[in-house]
Amino acid sequence: MENRTEITQFILLGLTKTPELQFPLFIMFTLIYLINMLGNLGVIVLILTDSRLHTPMYFFLSNLSLVDLCYSSTVTPTVLAGFLSGDNVISYNACAAQMFFFAGFASVENFLLASMAYDRYAAVCKPLHYSNTMTTGLCVCLAIGSYVGGFVNGSIHTGVTFHLSFCMSNVVHHFFCDVPAVRVLSCSDRHVTEMVLVFTVSSIVFFALMVILISYLFIFITILNMRSAEGYRKALSTCASHFIAVSIFYGTCIFVYMQPSSSHSMDKDKMASVFYTMVIPMINPLVYSLRNKNVHSAFQKVIEKAKLSPCLTF
Repeated sequence: MENRTEITQFILLGLTKTPELQFPLFIMFTLIYLINMLGNLGVIVLILTDSRLHTPMYFFLSNLSLVDLCYSSTVTPTVLAGFLSGDNVISYNACAAQMFFFAGFASVENFLLASMAYDRYAAVCKPLHYSNTMTTGLCVCLAIGSYVGGFVNGSIHTGVTFHLSFCMSNVVHHFFCDVPAVRVLSCSDRHVTEMVLVFTVSSIVFFALMVILISYLFIFITILNMRSAEGYRKALSTCASHFIAVSIFYGTCIFVYMQPSSSHSMDKDKMASVFYTMVIPMINPLVYSLRNKNVHSAFQKVIEKAKLSPCLTF
């Protein structure tokens, strides 16, 4: 029987080996991660505590913030620890676990973005039927389906990758255990694995993008037919925010995953990966929430309560 576990640990090369850049990058990514944590946790707490935000739009937004927080947390602490200690060794099982959770949460975000686009379609194009369309049951089903589909996809990617034999180099040219970076280390035939990866990623991305594009096609048609300038600007602003996040997320995913390993440049992949592992989770609360008047109102309400709290009076 072929031994598939000859390698018991991997060495992550990280973002850079230049000593002068280690500490500045540690400070920068620590700030990014703190903003990510505070922003996404703040959004979740505001939505849970303010009854005015108990609507389908904010339900999906709270799930998006949770997913952003989780999938960023599967990568960033490892990167920060590597900057401090210089020890970028990760065990075989830990590498597989990191790949599973990262691929799972990233796929969940993919489905949630599609669900949010459909929600905006129902709100803009069918406002009179919105409450009957986006029922609590449908929202829960869409959220559960996103998590189930996401982690099934994560299981497929992790399973087919670690089914390969790793008997060559154990140096991963990346700052985390991403599928393409680990797959190239295998001494097995990777053709089937590459086909499975490209097929699953392209199928999921195609499905979600079709839902998003069709939803926003109808939204734009509705917007163009609006007679109210205020409604036109409001709806267009909502679409623009969503498209900014969608473009960055799908652009980097397509760049990294939907190409054969022979076309990969690991240095370019690492730079692209920084965006969807650290930057996108940080900017999503800014794009979706901090520009929102309802979220501003809920935040001001929390500040006013804090000022009136006896614990803060002296």
